[in-house]
Amino acid sequence: MSMSRTSVYLDYNATAPMRPEAREALLRALESPANPSSVHAAGRAARDVIERGRAEVGALVGVPAGSVTFVSGGTEANALAIESAKVAGVQRIILSAVEHDAVAETAKASGLVVEVLPVNSDGVADLAWLAAALEAPAKTLVCLMLANNETGVIQPVAEAARLVRAHDGLLHVDAVQAAGKIAVDFSALGADTMALSAHKLGGPQGVGALVAGTRATVTRRQHGGGQERGRRAGTENVAGIAAFGAAAKVAHENLASVAEQAQWRDALAQRLTAEGAVVLGEGADRLPQTLCFAGEGFGSEVQVMNMDLAGVMVSAGSACSSGKVKASRVVEAMGRSDLAPFALRVSGGWASTEDDWNTCGDAWLAAWKRIGARRREVA
Repeated sequence: MSMSRTSVYLDYNATAPMRPEAREALLRALESPANPSSVHAAGRAARDVIERGRAEVGALVGVPAGSVTFVSGGTEANALAIESAKVAGVQRIILSAVEHDAVAETAKASGLVVEVLPVNSDGVADLAWLAAALEAPAKTLVCLMLANNETGVIQPVAEAARLVRAHDGLLHVDAVQAAGKIAVDFSALGADTMALSAHKLGGPQGVGALVAGTRATVTRRQHGGGQERGRRAGTENVAGIAAFGAAAKVAHENLASVAEQAQWRDALAQRLTAEGAVVLGEGADRLPQTLCFAGEGFGSEVQVMNMDLAGVMVSAGSACSSGKVKASRVVEAMGRSDLAPFALRVSGGWASTEDDWNTCGDAWLAAWKRIGARRREVA
């Protein structure tokens, strides 16, 4: 998305700009403030807004509205799923080596035994390892994200679900990056719980959802009122939910436009690899609008700064580390520690254009050539 005449935004995996439909829904809800737990007319109207949003978010992943619990974002949704599984008797957690910190850190803090499911060189989970690990008698929660936030690699969730169910385990899927970019069918994937976030698909920051199937029990983490059917206390974010629902609806209707970006991504990848860059996860199915690559010797932070100076906004891996740029642990898990300090992520979205992707390539290649020229001068 061109943020101005001189800037290009290709960091949708960090946050997507708010869709016009979501902004309109947000403003409408803000104009009629009322507590959705109140029984008067204004309160009932606010409740209707929430339930409309719940139905729209449910439709995005193919579930009835009653399966959706609204929370503050993807991080809380992941935490609620993990803590609920613990209360339900889970004794250990298996999580993939490329899970988001929202899953990995919550698992570590759970007090349960945590085992790490390795991935191959393309970042795809090793299902043979998982099958062997599930033979242990302990009741297990497996956490396997649908699509990686850094590489865009799509995981074999449905196949993993069959293994997990055969051993009476539970499967939690972090679908924060996938929803709104590819078709997501909760039931077909075989998930027990699934995390979603509004701001990744064109809604506002600060609102997300946990989807729960019939095998899952959701236990509240914070106490108070009986909001969200007793699953999440606290007055609901009515305006945020309205915008989340609107964004989910339009994202669901326009998945084909995101799919078109695969050709722009691949064209950029060809330009980059011709100059010596390495595309990460190239051999796996990936989100159509995500490209992760590394130019060895061209540090991630330097790349981000050079691109920003050229008016192109991208990121180095995950954007959830308080603004710090560090070696990508996702790339390290793929066995490419040599490239981890140099990885860069380009991610488009609902308003991105082919020109945006081309401009990104021009900016990176110009910076790459400048760096090469400086090295030759020093040598």
